[in-house]
Amino acid sequence: MSLSPEPELSHATGFPDLLDVDALLAGGWRPLAFQQFILKVHSRCDLACHHCYVYEMADQSWREQPRRMSDAIADRAIERIAEHAAAHDLGEIDVILHGGEPLLAGPELIARIVRGVRGAVATGTRVNAHIQTNGVRLHDDYLRLFESLEIRIGVSLDGDAEGQDRHRRFADGRGSHALVSESLRRLSEGPYHHLFSGLLCTVDVRNDPIRTYEALLEFDPPAIDFLLPHGNWAEPPPFREPDSPGTPYADWLIQIFDRWYDSPVLQTDVRLFREIMRLLMGGQSRAENVGLSPVRMVVIETDGGIEQSDSLKSAFQGAARTPLHVLRDPLDHALLHPAIVARQIGELALSSTCRRCDLVSVCGGGQYAHRYSPLTGFAEPSVYCPDLYRLISHIGARCGRDVARLRAGR
Repeated sequence: MSLSPEPELSHATGFPDLLDVDALLAGGWRPLAFQQFILKVHSRCDLACHHCYVYEMADQSWREQPRRMSDAIADRAIERIAEHAAAHDLGEIDVILHGGEPLLAGPELIARIVRGVRGAVATGTRVNAHIQTNGVRLHDDYLRLFESLEIRIGVSLDGDAEGQDRHRRFADGRGSHALVSESLRRLSEGPYHHLFSGLLCTVDVRNDPIRTYEALLEFDPPAIDFLLPHGNWAEPPPFREPDSPGTPYADWLIQIFDRWYDSPVLQTDVRLFREIMRLLMGGQSRAENVGLSPVRMVVIETDGGIEQSDSLKSAFQGAARTPLHVLRDPLDHALLHPAIVARQIGELALSSTCRRCDLVSVCGGGQYAHRYSPLTGFAEPSVYCPDLYRLISHIGARCGRDVARLRAGR
């Protein structure tokens, strides 16, 4: 197979373009190996969601991607993952099938990748397989396949019919709630519940937070991820005025936190809340949206390009790209790419504003994509800074009061 010429990268001046990786290495810093491998097995989607950062925001590179990852690229990606796991003696890795909509890739490619990685890694490496789907095509045939392959399933759902159909629609305007709900009932109420990893809900502050949360709970999800809609200082997210002290997203999330925290029975794990609580107690984050833990994730696109997190596609054209490709480059080369290094050096990658903040170890500057400014690159605080400060402070205060009561024996 021949390679197309390396793309000419469009990038902002500023951080991390000016990061001196050689100086970091000379000072003793070393990168940590990737543990999460996100494979974009299909680059198109059967929904036309208004808030989609892949199709509706700054980076339109999806138009140039092949629709489906070829078998040749899939096989080389498998080899690169196994090579990386062996080189770093990794005992466990996550392989995450993504898109677009990954179910459009078809069962043969999905099975080829999952079986291929498990067959290629060393005996001592456990491979956890996951798929993130919009749920529209999640029928019994796929569920049987995923059970045979032990693939955990995450589904995107924005709440009740009103919340879901506000954004997650077909190109002809039809809502997707009815179809996704039917798929979720097959997943959550039948013999496949053990495959269910959770729901991903993009926050829209126009939707009632408690009604949204209760609608998600109806499907008995083991976990819920609340995703702040992607935006930055050039293109702020909806209802988030960059220079305003207002906190519409924190106000929305706090209502759900209080309901979740006050529940006498743990109904589900809300990952954002759990990660903040873990960090407040001095632990390490396992998510990229809060905390200072090194990000250990890499993306392989449908054409074989080795990329950063696709959330960066919300910033500018080419923001997620690297000049690397699985046909010519081992994944180790990506570990020294400045943009990936910046995700592993913790507080050194933060603005002076963030480093002065009393909540820096918990917030971690927020999600990397949300820091982008055309003037300074990714060297700004999160565009959600006031929201994050209020949410973390509220969670800290509530947990602090309960810890104090426990210590007092009450």
